[in-house]
Amino acid sequence: MKNFSIDIDSDGVALVTWDMPDRSMNVINQSALAEIAQWTDQLSSDDAVKGIVVTSGKDAFCAGADLEEMGESLFAAAANAGADPSSAFDQVFELNRVLRELETCGKPVAAAINGTALGGGLEVTLACHYRVAADNPKAKLGLPEAKVGLMPGAGGTQRVPRLLGVANAGPLMLEGKEMKPAAAAAAGLVHKVVPAGEVINEAKGWVKEGGESKQPWDKDGFRIPGGGPHHPKGTQNFIVGNAMLHAKTFGNYPAQQNIIQAVYEGLLVPFDTALRIESKYFFKTLMTPEARNMVRSLFVSSQELGKGARRPKEVGPTQVKKLGILGAGMMGAGIAYVSARAGIEVVLIDINQETADLGRDYTTKVMDKRISRGRDTEEKKQEILGRILATTDYAHLEGADLVIEAVIEDREVKAIVTAQAEAVIPKDSIFASNTSTLPITGLATRSDRPDQFIGIHFFSPVDKMPLVEIIKGEKTNDQALAVALDYVRQIRKTPIVVNDSRGFYTSRCFSTYINEGIAMLKEGVRPALIENAGRATGMPVPPLAMTDEVQIELGYKIMKQTKEDLGEAFEEPPAYDVMELMVKKFDRKGKNGGKGFYDYPENGQKRIWPGLTEIFEEADTQPDVEELKTRLLYIQALETARCFEEQVLQDVRDADVGAIFGWGFAPYTGGPLSLIDTVSVRKFVDECERLAAKHGKRFQPSPLLMEMAQRNESFYDRFNPKAA
Repeated sequence: MKNFSIDIDSDGVALVTWDMPDRSMNVINQSALAEIAQWTDQLSSDDAVKGIVVTSGKDAFCAGADLEEMGESLFAAAANAGADPSSAFDQVFELNRVLRELETCGKPVAAAINGTALGGGLEVTLACHYRVAADNPKAKLGLPEAKVGLMPGAGGTQRVPRLLGVANAGPLMLEGKEMKPAAAAAAGLVHKVVPAGEVINEAKGWVKEGGESKQPWDKDGFRIPGGGPHHPKGTQNFIVGNAMLHAKTFGNYPAQQNIIQAVYEGLLVPFDTALRIESKYFFKTLMTPEARNMVRSLFVSSQELGKGARRPKEVGPTQVKKLGILGAGMMGAGIAYVSARAGIEVVLIDINQETADLGRDYTTKVMDKRISRGRDTEEKKQEILGRILATTDYAHLEGADLVIEAVIEDREVKAIVTAQAEAVIPKDSIFASNTSTLPITGLATRSDRPDQFIGIHFFSPVDKMPLVEIIKGEKTNDQALAVALDYVRQIRKTPIVVNDSRGFYTSRCFSTYINEGIAMLKEGVRPALIENAGRATGMPVPPLAMTDEVQIELGYKIMKQTKEDLGEAFEEPPAYDVMELMVKKFDRKGKNGGKGFYDYPENGQKRIWPGLTEIFEEADTQPDVEELKTRLLYIQALETARCFEEQVLQDVRDADVGAIFGWGFAPYTGGPLSLIDTVSVRKFVDECERLAAKHGKRFQPSPLLMEMAQRNESFYDRFNPKAA
């Protein structure tokens, strides 16, 4: 076998070690699955074998299914279900069939879980009769499939509720919650936690002491913890759980609904039938566009981008050892923390020592919180802080490989700090701006090295947001791009690469969402209806609340600056005069000021400002919520298509991953271009033309979309990066 090795000791205990060659982590693919079936059959029929222990030869047990290989295979089976449904179902059911054979092989099977076991990896351990986990602080146990639009397909929806009960199993399956080994043992997911070096001996000891070779659900008289679907308490779990699910997802995520259905129906029948029910709903999930789009964007594309898909191939590998950060405010402090945590020496500069020290103190606060939750140690905190030098002296930038400017959005201030840094840093150093609005090409004109000038746009809060937007100016060279991408990989974030433009990609498209919400308010749509429609689209925050979060005043200043820069070419959006009115007449500048489209009482929850209905008279006829949802989503997708046409975007992966990770574009769609492809470009264009006739030319489809509609093309076919 290629992926597993077997060692049978003198007591007849077979140690099966999972160690896939040329991979940093074990995964379930067709080869591994076939070998699990192979060694199960071999060992179960060998009379000399008294029991089996399954472990990993790597730091982690298993990261789950290989969604690139198995995902494509399973999606293909689902797509061809109409031609040969029986064969397609058998292919999906193979995961359950193989693990059920292991579970019923007649010999005791123990899982020695030495590290992380996620998704299909955890499901392998659940098919074992005994689970012992190493006391490994880095280990995580969970079923994250729902996060990428899928559901457990190797018995997870049937074994976990039978172990933990429906209520306790819900967060693991529906939200993808992960557990540390100790928490998993306390919940009943694993039987025991032992020191890392003892996990195999403990598992073997259980086998030698006469370990049970039957699962609880295969024994007579088994009862579901907390009650099954027909038990009074069990019934409540499903009634309440279903209501809570719809309140959170608005029915946008088929996988979660299918998980609940699979659990409910599976708990009513014998276990073998229950596994077939799970496979039925797994198959049904695979057939949804949400599953395919989410797997592609949230897993495959994000991994490809993270591994350097957009990196210039002709530039050799680089590493940032010393980083300069200009500006110790919220953004600079966050960049300093994530960089120092990645092992980079950081020089954090501000205009006075007190401000610089406050920026360094941000790392102290983040680490103290992590320590209080058991996620880090005091030693680690001191190690990270030891890499951050807070200073006012630019001379400390000597030897820096990369400098990131994170000062206020003022061209003159940025020009001053650029000159001060470039006077000290080496000639081959790269200079980057963290600006979110000012064009990189314009900022680079004040640099002595415009070809080494690039945009590295972080999102707030830096330590929590996974995306970094890298912006190429007109003169940015490949070396600068490679350094920026390598640095983002060093700090373990996902990069997208865009060309220079006002607002770049993320800020430009995100602004259409809040502007459309404000346009609805101006039309007389009830504020509560606007916000509820925003929630129902799957966006993280509704548009008026989001405007308050990013500050009405900031949005107004950006629009005002754009108007001054563009002159007669500026086309005033419907939101412009509303923002001006809110800021200038009513002094309602946003959440930081305590009042915006919402009121923010000191002792209470925020609420929509009643004055809105006095300023903006409600229309006699209110629109349908589906119409509002369409407007809010389509305006963002349309702007994304324009960015693609204008070459601000050059890769469909950047568009979709950037939208979801950057501003929270409805994840179930797979991103704005995936949304257009799923609807079909033709239908999307027709709908945009209808909206343009009703609401103005901001909805007018671009020439590229019109051309693609005529040719019946899709973005992922016409601009397939892998084909290129």
